[in-house]
Amino acid sequence: MAYDYDIIIIGAGPGGYVAAIRAAQLGKKVALLEKDKPGGVCLNVGCIPSKALIHQAQAFSSIKDLEGMGIKTDLSGFEYEKVFEKSRKIADTLSKGVQFLMKKNKVELIMQQGKIESPNSVRLSDSKIISAENIIIATGSSPRVIKGFEFDEDKVLSSTGVLMMKKLPKSILILGSGAIGVEFAHILSSFGVKVHIVEMLDQILPIEDSEVVQVLHKSFKKRGIEIYTSTKAKSMTKDEDGVTVLIEDKEGKESVIQVEKILVAVGRSPNTGDIGLDKVGIETERGFIPTYDYYQTKIPSIYAIGDVINSPLLAHVASKEGEVAVEHICGHETIKKIDPMLIPGGVYCEPEISSFGYNEQRAIKEGISFKKAVFPYRGAGKSVAIDKPDGMVKIIYNPQTKEILGAHIVGEQATELIHELLLAKTAGIKPSEIATMIHSHPTLSETVMEAARAVEGWAIHA
Repeated sequence: MAYDYDIIIIGAGPGGYVAAIRAAQLGKKVALLEKDKPGGVCLNVGCIPSKALIHQAQAFSSIKDLEGMGIKTDLSGFEYEKVFEKSRKIADTLSKGVQFLMKKNKVELIMQQGKIESPNSVRLSDSKIISAENIIIATGSSPRVIKGFEFDEDKVLSSTGVLMMKKLPKSILILGSGAIGVEFAHILSSFGVKVHIVEMLDQILPIEDSEVVQVLHKSFKKRGIEIYTSTKAKSMTKDEDGVTVLIEDKEGKESVIQVEKILVAVGRSPNTGDIGLDKVGIETERGFIPTYDYYQTKIPSIYAIGDVINSPLLAHVASKEGEVAVEHICGHETIKKIDPMLIPGGVYCEPEISSFGYNEQRAIKEGISFKKAVFPYRGAGKSVAIDKPDGMVKIIYNPQTKEILGAHIVGEQATELIHELLLAKTAGIKPSEIATMIHSHPTLSETVMEAARAVEGWAIHA
C-alpha cells in the first residue's frame, strides 16, 4: 500500500520534533503535526521561558552584591513586564528555530491538530486524512487540575498562567513543591513576592534525597519563604482582594493563609483524552499509554513517547524516547526503553539540585546495601571565591564493588556538574578513577573529584 508519508508524528514538542529530525536523518518522509507552536510546552510555556525568568531573577538578586561594593541602586523604574517580555522573546526565537530545523531537514510541518483515524491514518482538524506506515504519538501533557482549586488564570494560576503574568502579585501560595513549584518560589521570591509553599508530603521536592533537600530548605527559609510540609490545602475562597486558603497540618490543626494569588503546581496530566485512541482500541492506564520495549503500543504501527507514557515527564526523556522509537522503526540498532536510573533530573533554583539513580530513602526502602560519600561545596576554593559555598556532592555506592548507585548535587551549577558522575555510571567507571583524574583548579568540578576521593576514604579538603 502506498502511504502519504513514512512517519506521521502528532505533537511538535521536544519528543516530537526531535523524532522528526532523527527520522529525516535516517531517510524517512515525515509529517509533523502541531496545533499550537512548534517546541511544545517545554519551549513555549515551560523549561525555556522559566529558565529565562530564573536568569533574570538571579540578575535582579545580584543587586545586593553591587550594594556590597558600595554601589547605590535605584529600583524605582523596575517593571516586571519587561522581564516577561524578554522571556517571551526568547521562547519565540527558539520556536522559530524549530521551524527552521524542520525546513532544513525537509520535515513537513503541518500546523493542525491530528487525531488517529486508523492504525495508519490521521485526521487533521480541516478533516483531511493523511496516511503513513507508522504513527508516533507525542502530544505531551497539561497542568493537573485539583478539585476545589480549578484554574481561572486570574487568582488561581497554572504553570502556564504564572509564566504569562505581566505584573507581580504581592503574595502567592504555591500548592505543590515539585520542580515547578520550587522554581517559581525562587523566581517570585527573588523579585520580592511573599511566597508560601504548601506540600502534602514531609519535605519539599519529595523525590529528591532528604539530606540534599535540607540545604535548599534552609536557603528558602533564610530568604523568607514560608514552607508548610505534611500539610494539605482543604479549601479556598476568592474575593476581590485575593484568595483565602484553609490548610491543615498532620496534627489536624487548621489555619488560613491570605494571598493575592495561588499557583497550583501538583503535577501534569497526559494529553491522551481526545487523540483518537478509541479508533484503534488503545486503552490508557491512569491516562498513560502502555508501551513495549521500543515505545510501540499494542498497535504495531503506532508508537508513543514523552509525557503520554508512564516515564519521567522531562523534555530530555521525551527527546531520547523519540530517537529510540524512530531508530526502531527504521531498523537502526538502538537501545530498548531508557533505564530510569540513568536519567538526570534538575531543579533550577538557588541553589540548584540535580540527581540520578538511588537516593538514601529509596535504597533503604528497597533493601539495597549502600554507603554514601559527601563532600561540602565550601571545601572547594572556587565556591568560596564566588560566594556560593552552600552545597554538597553526595555519591551513593555499593560498599563491596564501589559501583555508583546514584549521585546528588546541591549547589551552584549542580545541573551541569551531575553529568561527570552520570557518565561514570553509564560507562562503568569507578569513583577511584574520578578521584585520580586531574581536575582544573579552581573549579566547582573539584567537588565531584573530592566526593569520589571520599568514597575511597581520602578526600583532601574535607
